[in-house]
Amino acid sequence: MFKRPYILTALLISCVAPILAQDPYTQVQAVSAAAKAAMKKHGVPGVSVAVFRGFQLEWALGYGVTSLDTKKPVDALTLFQAASISKPVAALAAMRLVQDKRLILDRNINEYLISWKLPENELTRSTPVTLRQLMSHTAGLTVHGFKGYAQGESVPTLQQVLDGQKPANSEPVRVTVAPGTKFEYSGGGYTILQLLLMDLTHLPFPELMRAMVLDPVGMRFSTYEQPLPAAIVEFATSGHEKGKVIDGERHTYPEMAAAGLWTTPSELAKFAIAIQRARLGLPDAILSKELAISMTTAIIPGSYGLGFEPMRPSDTEKRFFGHTGGNFGYRCMLLATLNGGNGVVVMTNGDQFEAVSQIVNAAVAAYGW
Repeated sequence: MFKRPYILTALLISCVAPILAQDPYTQVQAVSAAAKAAMKKHGVPGVSVAVFRGFQLEWALGYGVTSLDTKKPVDALTLFQAASISKPVAALAAMRLVQDKRLILDRNINEYLISWKLPENELTRSTPVTLRQLMSHTAGLTVHGFKGYAQGESVPTLQQVLDGQKPANSEPVRVTVAPGTKFEYSGGGYTILQLLLMDLTHLPFPELMRAMVLDPVGMRFSTYEQPLPAAIVEFATSGHEKGKVIDGERHTYPEMAAAGLWTTPSELAKFAIAIQRARLGLPDAILSKELAISMTTAIIPGSYGLGFEPMRPSDTEKRFFGHTGGNFGYRCMLLATLNGGNGVVVMTNGDQFEAVSQIVNAAVAAYGW
C-alpha cells in the first residue's frame, strides 16, 4: 500500500460540465473514451470500471489486458487488488460486531486484543486507543502503508508486522500522537483491527470476512486470501510498475484488512450500495442507519468516518464518500454519492493515480453527480 493519493483527490476538485444527453449509451461511451485515453496517456495496461445508479449496478466493462506478458483481456470478472479500499470493507465487519454488541466503539482496544497488545506510553495511559479511533485514523498511530512481499520472500506474522520484527519490511506500529486529537492515516491501525477481529471471533481473517461481509453483501467473487489461491489465479491481473510486470506478478499482503482484498469493481459497487441503503435505514439493510452514517461522516474535522473518506475536497458540503487505493502495481478508487444510490468504481493494474482520477471525473461529468 502506497502513500495515500492526495494528488488523486485534488484532481477530483476539477469541475467538469456534465454531459447533457441522457442516452445511456452516450454516457457509457464518454466513460469508456476517458478510460482508453487515460490508459494511453499514462501507460496503464488494464482498467475495469463499474457504474451504479439508483442503488443498482448500471454497467461494468473491462479495457486493456490483465498482463503485458500474457495479453489476456480484462473483463468484468477480472480480479484486481483493492489496496486501501480493503479498509472500509474490513470496517463493515467491525461495525456489524458493534451492532451485535460484541464490540464497543469507545472501549480500550487492548481489552479485546489477546494475541498481542498495543504497547502503552505516556500518550495512551490517560487516553487509551479505541476502535472508533482505529477506523477513523485518529488513534495517533504510525505506519502509513505497506509494501507487500514479492514472490519468494518470507511473509511475517501479524505480530511481527505490528512490532516491526523481521521478516517484516515495515516499522513498528506505535502511538506517537495523542489519540483522538489529529487525523493521521495509518494502515498500521487497520492491521491492529485485523488482529482484534481475529482474536474476538477466533477465525482466520478471510473466513470471518466471508461470513461477516462478503457473502451477506453478495461479493462472491472477492477474497481476502493472501497469497491468492491457485484455483483463482487465472482470474487475476498482474501488477505493473513503470510499464513492466512486477516480479512474481503480484505482492502478498499479510496486512489483509489494510491492503489485502482481491475483488472487481462490480463487487465493490455492491458493497457501496449496501452502505447507501443502510444510510437510509431500510429494514433489510446490512447495518443500522446510525452506524452506516458514522462510517461516512468525519469523526473530527479533516478526518475519515469509521472506514470511509468524506469526499470531495472542493465541496464545502460533502456529497460523496469513498476511498482510494494504491498497492505495488495497482491503483483504484471507489466514489459513491451520499444520496441517490449512485457511484463509480475504477480499478487498474498500473501505477498511475492520475489515470484513475481521469476516469472517475469522466463518470461524474457524464452522469451529472
